[in-house]
Amino acid sequence: MYDYDLLVVGSANADLVIGVERRPGPGETVLGSDLSVHPGGKGANQAVAAARLGARTALLARVGDDAHGRLLLDSQRSAGVDTAGVLSGGAPTGVALITVDPSGDNSIVVSPGANARLSPADIRDASALLRASRVVSAQLEIPLETVGEVVAGMAPGSRFVLNPSPPVPLPAGILAACDPLIVNEHEARVVLGASVGDDPEEWARALLALGPRSVVITLGARGALVADGRTTALVPSVRVRAVDTTGAGDAFTAALAWRLGAGESLVEAASYAARVGAAAVTKEGAQVSFPTAAEVVSLAGAAPDPAPEPHVTAPEQTVSGPGQGVSE
Repeated sequence: MYDYDLLVVGSANADLVIGVERRPGPGETVLGSDLSVHPGGKGANQAVAAARLGARTALLARVGDDAHGRLLLDSQRSAGVDTAGVLSGGAPTGVALITVDPSGDNSIVVSPGANARLSPADIRDASALLRASRVVSAQLEIPLETVGEVVAGMAPGSRFVLNPSPPVPLPAGILAACDPLIVNEHEARVVLGASVGDDPEEWARALLALGPRSVVITLGARGALVADGRTTALVPSVRVRAVDTTGAGDAFTAALAWRLGAGESLVEAASYAARVGAAAVTKEGAQVSFPTAAEVVSLAGAAPDPAPEPHVTAPEQTVSGPGQGVSE
């Protein structure tokens, strides 16, 4: 029996957000909106997103002993996340500097701060938390060696989900544990470390050849491609008016990880996650934009198509269903 549906191991940042009419070019200054400060970071975002959906969620992270750290802890606790694994001190809380343009697209620069101090020793000290979790999700805003320690310390039978963002080439041991590896187009190209064409199914085959048990590739307006070596399907999303895409990919990942742990197939879980990600872009901010389960149900009626059934395919051939897009 697991105490937690999802343990998120990752970053916790204060998001400093400014709206801009356009992003500045090299050497250029542009005026923006008033500065707003929100709790964020890929790890903290995923934990809040899962908890708001109803998952029993815990966060293993490190923040500074400062106002930003207190902001993050308050946000986690108010969402229902267990913060017993959140360590404090050693460096200032990480900060993300975010600009958002009128279309809702964002650009982000991260100062890791305390996130860079989340160490393999911290993971070993939290071994009881790892063993108590059905699914463990991680990202790469913490040291890669720390993620490797997460993989080494997981309980037999638990599931590991990784979004390699920001992307770096991944060692074989981490790749082999991923079920799934969740990437967008840019992340897929970095992980593959080689020139690839424009066919997402080609990317999926190449990624699976590196060792993950399954792969999810988010494709923006085209949807999300899911593959596990035997089946491939393109999952549609909900068409919505995007206000701010910050954190939408984290909401997608958290929802997917939770639903996989609940026993859903990869296609079913990705279809649900696509609705969660779509709901998240309709509001400003990251964690404050994440939907509840009831809000996801209400959005489901706007879906253009039902989730496709996965297609069993021969090793050299894949078949995809129609799709409308998923927010990254």
